[in-house]
Amino acid sequence: MLKAVPPLLALLLSTCAAPHRPPSVTKTEPLRSTRATASPPVARPAPPSGPSPEAPVLAGAELPAPDSLKRLDFRGGDPQVPIGLMEGRREVRFSPKGRMRLRFGGDDERLLEAPANSVWTVRVTDGTPAELTARIQLAELPFADKAGLSEAQAQWQARGVAVRAHVLGSLYGIAGKVIDNRRYLLLLEEEHSPKAATERQAELLRQFGVRTTLFEEVRAPSRAILEVKDETGNVVGLAQDNVYAETLDGAGFDVRQVEHDVGYDNHGFEDRSFRGTLQLAADRHGTLAVVNVVKLEELLKGLVPSEIYARAHPEALKAQAVTARGEVLAKVGIKHLADPYLLCSEQHCAVYRGRTGEAASTTAAVEATRGEGLFSASGRLVDSVYSAMCGGHTEDNDVVWGGPPNPNLRGRPDLLDPPEGLPTPGSLADYLRAELPAACRLSTFARAGKYRWEKRFSVEQVNGLTPHLGVGRVHALSLGERGVSGRARTLTVAGEKGVTQVRGELNIRRLFGMLNSSMALVEEERDVEGHLTGWRFRGGGWGHGVGMCQTGAIGRAEAGQRYRDILRFYFNGAEVAPIY
Repeated sequence: MLKAVPPLLALLLSTCAAPHRPPSVTKTEPLRSTRATASPPVARPAPPSGPSPEAPVLAGAELPAPDSLKRLDFRGGDPQVPIGLMEGRREVRFSPKGRMRLRFGGDDERLLEAPANSVWTVRVTDGTPAELTARIQLAELPFADKAGLSEAQAQWQARGVAVRAHVLGSLYGIAGKVIDNRRYLLLLEEEHSPKAATERQAELLRQFGVRTTLFEEVRAPSRAILEVKDETGNVVGLAQDNVYAETLDGAGFDVRQVEHDVGYDNHGFEDRSFRGTLQLAADRHGTLAVVNVVKLEELLKGLVPSEIYARAHPEALKAQAVTARGEVLAKVGIKHLADPYLLCSEQHCAVYRGRTGEAASTTAAVEATRGEGLFSASGRLVDSVYSAMCGGHTEDNDVVWGGPPNPNLRGRPDLLDPPEGLPTPGSLADYLRAELPAACRLSTFARAGKYRWEKRFSVEQVNGLTPHLGVGRVHALSLGERGVSGRARTLTVAGEKGVTQVRGELNIRRLFGMLNSSMALVEEERDVEGHLTGWRFRGGGWGHGVGMCQTGAIGRAEAGQRYRDILRFYFNGAEVAPIY
């Protein structure tokens, strides 16, 4: 049963018609709507004759009705990005840093205004999880790789498995520039509940030795009645599915106990401050998700310091700001299709701590490059990926992720001096021993244990990591199919029951608890009697190595290169140009 609003505070909520919304200049939406647009009414008592003198006052001006949070909107020039701060909460507390206006979701929308620094609590009183269905995703391919899609379809059909192709992402234009993040997903035709889908995944792994992911769709959206309380604990209103908050002067909000680093060793809770607006919305579990709707430039101010050392050279920070801007735009409509936001603030998308994480140096870099992105000669936004340390040589995109070669993502020596007479990754053992004039080695931020590294595994450890491969006790490991940087994309595992291959740079690294990179040699280790005791991986670099080497960018900046030159080098002639 819904709780009645306290009589003295009921007048705080005024019925308002949905205001007129000016059209967006340019916007993109995902291929699939994940939330229903209609909301059932919430019972509320009629307002009494007079308000409490200490209560917040009614909003006098129109507040724009909240958009669906599955939208990137270029109203006013800057894209507004809905980024999820946390979810799965039963209760959330927040405080506006300026005078605040609240909108209560539901058919009969109501508004209130409240003073700066007041404390508010939103609590779920009645939540219903979304009804989800899932298809198993067998592969993801670049949109240009039509041949690869046909080959993958034929392969699965030959196995007697019915599949379907699905286009994910969107194509849109901004100021004459093209942003195209479309790609193909190859999905199992059959539809399952999430639980049944995981069982089917295990069956596919046993039958064909392939690892798969889940592609979720929302059959029925989550619903929740949200109770809003002031700092004295009085209930001032009920909302259906969402509460939308903005500060009238754009001062932003403090959010208490934001959960971060979920699933990692440094998981915890922290009070954080954010620019932009807040929406507290029903998440897929019927609990609360906290969403920060923030301009892309302000998002970058809280994101870039988490991606690179804030003390790094200003030109490297500018290069990072440009690549991060492109990365955000490239992810829109690709992730979190069943969630009430476009991107999350965790490692899964991009680590974002809001105003709490900002640094003066990275803020200056974002402002100096405002609206800039990297574009190819054909005018398309470059997939401006980056990794921590390339180890002296970057890698081709197709070696790491498959699909067709991207002309802007070609691997090359990352040396500050000419490479004449120096070993190349073609002779990887010599290459890993040589002292190269690599930008990432000469950077003042270089970490020796990441530029060159070793990691050992005993026979027992390897057997503990590989039972799903079905080869029994492992006798031999071999890395192969190397790219131009020496990074391997196949690992052959031989055991007492047979031989199999692990394909994919990331899959190899994950198998061994995230090796620093696959630019590595693997060597047997034996005891004095010649018995196999384990294997030693000896390698270079930290990360996939495609695109910009972040530590190398710092080394190049310290050597006098400007950010446009740094980006032109790492992205094979791509040019910086304004997006908006």
